[in-house]
Amino acid sequence: MNSTTYKDGASDPLGAPGRCDPGRDSGHDPGRPKRLRAASLDPEAEALLKLLNFVKRRPVNRFNLRQHRLAWRLSALALGRADAVARVETLSVPGPHAPIRLKLYRPSVMAEAEAMPALLWFHGGGFLMGGFATADAICRHIAAVSGAIVVAVRYRLAPEHDLHAGRADCMAALDWIVRDGRSLGIDTTRLAVGGDSAGGNLAAAVAQRHVEQGGTALRLQVLAYPATNLLDDFASKAENASGYVLTSASIDAIRVLITQGHTDLANPWISPAFACDLRGLPPALVVTAGFDPIRDDGLAYARRLREAGVPVELLHYAGQFHGFLNFDGVLRAARDALDRIGAALKLRLATPAGEAAVRVDRTIELSARCRDDFVWGGLPMGRNLLIAWLMLGERLEGWRWTMMRRTLTDIGWIAAPGAFSLFNPVSVYRALLGQYFAPIEANETWHGHAQGGSCFA
Repeated sequence: MNSTTYKDGASDPLGAPGRCDPGRDSGHDPGRPKRLRAASLDPEAEALLKLLNFVKRRPVNRFNLRQHRLAWRLSALALGRADAVARVETLSVPGPHAPIRLKLYRPSVMAEAEAMPALLWFHGGGFLMGGFATADAICRHIAAVSGAIVVAVRYRLAPEHDLHAGRADCMAALDWIVRDGRSLGIDTTRLAVGGDSAGGNLAAAVAQRHVEQGGTALRLQVLAYPATNLLDDFASKAENASGYVLTSASIDAIRVLITQGHTDLANPWISPAFACDLRGLPPALVVTAGFDPIRDDGLAYARRLREAGVPVELLHYAGQFHGFLNFDGVLRAARDALDRIGAALKLRLATPAGEAAVRVDRTIELSARCRDDFVWGGLPMGRNLLIAWLMLGERLEGWRWTMMRRTLTDIGWIAAPGAFSLFNPVSVYRALLGQYFAPIEANETWHGHAQGGSCFA
């Protein structure tokens, strides 16, 4: 077997597999969303982006990378909801270069006596930033909804390491879970992989490699606004060039840092969209956003999966932006998406080994239908202004409960009061107001031939 070794010691045991033109725009795609981008951002997304864009930042480079890493970490911690789970633990497992750190989110204590299904989650951050802190809210939310153990993986980042190093870590983490996961109470016959943005790239690459190596069948791959083609630009890059967290200039700057002058971005191990044969891959749940500059990348990969006979549940949020899942503390659309991811995992991981798993192939388009501004207390009140104030109030309530939970040893005692509306008046009022003035509407616009259903209509 051929082996290629890279400058940091990581290796690609299969060499560079055959590559094909990903065919971004070729052929008819009946499952493509009918509306790629909403006429305007969802109201909450618009209010949040005005806050995030208040301070203009230069695209990332070697000199400001530390500041970008800190800013992303603080943003995710401040605006993520951090749902309560039964237990969080960290451990190290053997890696190709050094031990790999894992963080396990256990959704319940009662179920620990029996083996539980698990999702390996690879965080986003352009392969340059991110870690346990930026993935924390996402992992907690998915674990709470799905009932599965969520395993966050800390992989090596660029530019300190090349792109092969990070995916070698992710692959080693999956291999270890398959081999030794039962020691952690994980049912190794019921596994899934997932990630957001750069993590979606890693999840897609790991799923492909796992199938190539004849590994245990994965139940699902969750790809949230994935960057599966790192070489080419798409029409959505120009359409959403600036103002939506990830910008065209940021993509160009990231590409410079991660290639380091020699990385082959057309290698399918680096850009999964260039793989010739996608047959036999696990079913996919793909999340895309209308105001995302790499929106068309995720849509193109979803189309190729379907063409290869892989069922895809595509959730397209036409009024959202790249990275919105990290902000479930303020965005109802983020909570909706994470709820749907958790429900899909619960459905697909529930089937016992040996039985046919539910396979869902459909496109659901989601966006907030906005009402006009309104009068409150006899005075005209702008919708976005009120939403922004309620978002802030809800975050303050969320931070209060998070701090109380973390300072008391008896988590179960403090988690219960936080669930009552009496203790969270702003959150309750905002939820009611949001449902009235900007309800999230879901429309199934395409249905394939796969059988099955979902916990959501």
